[in-house]
Amino acid sequence: MSTHTHRQTLPLWQTVAIFLGLCLTACTNSAPEANTPGDIDKPQVVSTSTIIAHMAERVGGEAIRQKGILKPGADPHIYEPVPADSAAFEEADLILYNGYHLEPGLIKLMESAGVKARKLAVGEVVPPLEKQNQSQKVPDPHVWGDAKNGILMVNAIRDALSELSPAEKEQFAQNAAQLVAELQRLDTWIQQQIATIPENQRRMVTTHDAFEYYARAYGLKVTGTLIGISTEEQPSAQTVKNLAEEIKKTRVPAIFAETTINPRLITTVAEEAGVKLAPQPLYADSIGAPGSPGDTYPKMLQANTRAIVEALGGKYTPFTPANTPQSGE
Repeated sequence: MSTHTHRQTLPLWQTVAIFLGLCLTACTNSAPEANTPGDIDKPQVVSTSTIIAHMAERVGGEAIRQKGILKPGADPHIYEPVPADSAAFEEADLILYNGYHLEPGLIKLMESAGVKARKLAVGEVVPPLEKQNQSQKVPDPHVWGDAKNGILMVNAIRDALSELSPAEKEQFAQNAAQLVAELQRLDTWIQQQIATIPENQRRMVTTHDAFEYYARAYGLKVTGTLIGISTEEQPSAQTVKNLAEEIKKTRVPAIFAETTINPRLITTVAEEAGVKLAPQPLYADSIGAPGSPGDTYPKMLQANTRAIVEALGGKYTPFTPANTPQSGE
């Protein structure tokens, strides 16, 4: 028997209105410059997304000056550029951005500012999945969800840095090889983890459509999302209701919030559908803050996999990085 019969809840339309208002408070600050005066002769690399910034830091190492535009937890879909971003682009020797319209505000600024830096759409080295957006098909920008795509991105960054600073080519190659090896092991590990979920429970419902690459790579099905591939979209009360009904029909064990999006509305969906909200939100468009479970790209994949496996009824086994001593050694 339900224990929520007399609980007072807001009408769906009012909840939607509150949620949309809260969305306006999304992160809009740029990440601080972390370079020291001794770095002045090193090439300046500016990265838009936190995922690409982490890849660039790992591959470039001490040979580059790296500046990330977005802070961990910021939403690239709705980020509004500030004057400091224009200055960063103008000072850059190389700009690394995702592309496929992930960060529309920053792409528009980059294209209109007349910057002379080399530019690489890192995400666009991956052939995209196409999604229906109103009357047209658009590329899904969330390519990093598949670790094999992450490897393609790392190699593209390696090549771009090698062209920028040929003297450091060997170092870039070594750094990239280490990250690629880690991602290859992660790819196998994720497949093994998802395989522990009962087959009829390998279904995902998330806040926005950011996990199709992950799902297709690792044997899951995205049953539904509250909004499409961009968080610029605004869900209606009818969308909330329809998704709740779909969840009831498919009987998914849990649905997922995301770290870059206010959880209020997806929580309402969970309540309407009578399904639990997974306790750990997923890292969708950004790595986590320093010290969080997903504060690097590889750890982001690990944290998401753990959240998914545990919420959908699988058996999670922690990932062991290479060269890490086992217990008792």
